[in-house]
Amino acid sequence: MIADKLKHSEIKTENDSDKLIVEKVFSHKQEHVFRWWNDLTINEQENLLDQLRLIDFTLLQDLIEKHIEGDNLTSPETTTLEPPDIIPIPQNDSQKTRSDEARKIGDNAIGTGTVAVVTVAGGLGTRLGANRPKGTLTISPIMGKSVFQLHAEKIKAMMKKYDTVIPWYIMTSLNNDEMTQNFFEENLFFGLDSDNVSFFTQGVLPVIDLQGKLLMDSKSSIVTSPNGHGGTLLALKERGILSNMNERGIKHIFYHQVDNILIKIADPAYLGYHISAGAKMSPKVVQKTDPEEKVGIVGIRDGHLDTIEYSELSKEERHAINPDGSLKFRMGNPAIYLLDVDFVENINESHFTLPYHKAVKKVPCIDENGCKIKPSENNAAKFEMFIFDALKHAGKSIIMEVVREDEFSPVKNAEGKDSPDTAKQSMINMFGKWLKGVGVEIPKDEVGNVKGTIEISPLYALDAEELKEKIDQKIVFTGELNLQ
Repeated sequence: MIADKLKHSEIKTENDSDKLIVEKVFSHKQEHVFRWWNDLTINEQENLLDQLRLIDFTLLQDLIEKHIEGDNLTSPETTTLEPPDIIPIPQNDSQKTRSDEARKIGDNAIGTGTVAVVTVAGGLGTRLGANRPKGTLTISPIMGKSVFQLHAEKIKAMMKKYDTVIPWYIMTSLNNDEMTQNFFEENLFFGLDSDNVSFFTQGVLPVIDLQGKLLMDSKSSIVTSPNGHGGTLLALKERGILSNMNERGIKHIFYHQVDNILIKIADPAYLGYHISAGAKMSPKVVQKTDPEEKVGIVGIRDGHLDTIEYSELSKEERHAINPDGSLKFRMGNPAIYLLDVDFVENINESHFTLPYHKAVKKVPCIDENGCKIKPSENNAAKFEMFIFDALKHAGKSIIMEVVREDEFSPVKNAEGKDSPDTAKQSMINMFGKWLKGVGVEIPKDEVGNVKGTIEISPLYALDAEELKEKIDQKIVFTGELNLQ
């Protein structure tokens, strides 16, 4: 059958529900998905219909009209862009006093059980040469602990320190949910109570070609793609996580991405600043390494706090400097946020909607003959929501600067920048900094990296202060040190 000659009557279905979805598909001019209908088994037909039922065709049509049929080649010009006011890294006595006061407020919030952790972990490490969840990759310098184990040990250490429970919610995807849950079960949840670790899947959207037609992955399935990290806010509601948080008395959500090896889980000073300001959503920021670093920056756009993508900044804006010679737009976004539970509920229940952003990609699919193809040029549009688009709705936020070398080292690439090697070196350098702070001599090479290997388990010390309390003051570093 030729797709453009298909008729409703040619798609034989068993019940009224199936007929309704077929009619909906035809009414939205996506009937090509039934091209091979008569070649499919009953199970394959049911699989296709089940996928189609999950599609919000009204939303899909809106995206097609806006991003495919509409003229969206140019973005609206930004009328104003200014750097935000930030809470700086404490340098003087007054700043340190303020930080200490904030920490006490954060300590209380953690100790009273009002804080939860949400880890975004929906990807596979394909760019790292591994077709498995990023969190399962071995990363620690000596023990070879996985990313998930390091995060788990930080949460476990904090629960012991504060004598409290910190629920951990891990957002997976349809592609890696089973693998992720199996990994935790095989590793006995890394010593955490399984009742306090929950998994929930991210939503997906269909992928369309550049003419607005649904792409097919096989004769009986449609190509789908995760709906972006902004989809976390929807998934928290749709998967019942917000209800669970409310039952537990959770008020504040610490959000981070799984691949940041140096993440400081539920930083109490950060929490304290956020709570004392009555903030609803607050980002951390780090200094950009250079004007051309391809990271989004946090700024005030048209009067609202926002994250501005690297590609949205002009060369003049990227290189603009302050009178003291520092970059004007230097506060990079490491994707670390605090969100209040009631704010996430409001996002879900009110008229606020996060915009969808189009990404044009090369996406494998089947052609009109049913043959699998791997395109050499961009052939598809994916749609994603970005969590930082919620910032403009928060009303009140604090922006806290942190030391990049202490809190941000993502694993994105197989080698080079932001790779497992750089992440391991970042950990070693941070541990070396802690040890130097307690008087241990730590040799460094010509570029400032520690010469040798160090690993300090979060269960031994969560930070430099805790290390100082525990470590033998007479210890000598001889090239390798492993504190577990």
